[in-house]
Amino acid sequence: MTSHIETLVQQLDGKADESYDARAELIWIGADAIPAVINGLPSLGGFGQLTAIEVFEEVGDPRCGPALIGLLDSDNPTVREWAAMALASLKIDGAVEPVRRAYRACLERATPPDWSEPEGIRWALTELGARAPVVPPLTTRLRASTADDAPGWPSTHFTEIINDLADHAQVILYSQFWRVDVGGTYGVSGPDLGWELDWTAPWEHLVEEARTWSLLEASEAPADDNIFVAPTWIDRTDLHPER
Repeated sequence: MTSHIETLVQQLDGKADESYDARAELIWIGADAIPAVINGLPSLGGFGQLTAIEVFEEVGDPRCGPALIGLLDSDNPTVREWAAMALASLKIDGAVEPVRRAYRACLERATPPDWSEPEGIRWALTELGARAPVVPPLTTRLRASTADDAPGWPSTHFTEIINDLADHAQVILYSQFWRVDVGGTYGVSGPDLGWELDWTAPWEHLVEEARTWSLLEASEAPADDNIFVAPTWIDRTDLHPER
C-alpha cells in the first residue's frame, strides 16, 4: 500500500498547485519524508526532480547527498545545475569531486560558459571552496570602499573595473545593474547589446573581445551614486580546468 508520503512525492510531478502543495507538506513533515523523496526520485520527471531538490534544501537533511550527486548525471541541464547548487548550499561532504566532474562534462558538451548551468556549477564550486574567483587589486579596493550589503560596485567605476579585469586576463561574461534606494534594491535595465563570444577563439582574444563589448556597454550604462554594477567574469582555468 502506498503511504501518504509516497503519494506526496509522486504529486511533485503534478500540476503547479498540486506540486506546490505536496512540496509544502513534505517540507513540513521534514526529515521523516526524506527517505521517500530519495526513493521516489527515479520515477519523477524533470519538474518533479527540481521540486524534490527544493524539498532537500529546505529540510537540510544530509542524507540526500548521494541522491543529489546522482542527479549530476541527469539528462536535464537544469536538474544538474540545481543539484550542484544544492550540494553546495547544504555543504554535503564528498561533493567537490562529483561537482568538478559535472563542470568538466558541461564544458565537454560545449555548453557556453555564460549559460545558466555552468554558471550555477561554478557558484557551487566556489561555495564548496574548490574554486577561487580571481579578483584583481583595483577591483578589490573599489569593492572595499562600498557598503557590505551593496549589490556590486559603484557604476561610476565600471570602466575601471572592466579594464582591471581584462588587464588580469579575466573574461567578462555580462553585467547586471542595481538601484539602491531607501525602500530597497531594484534591478535596472542595462544596454541590450546582445553580444556573444566565440568560445573556440584563443583566450587572449576572448579577453579583449569581452573588454571591447563591456566598455561599449559602460558608455551606455546607467550611472549614478545609487546605481551599482555586478559583472560576472571567468578565469582561463574556468574554461580549461586541470584534469
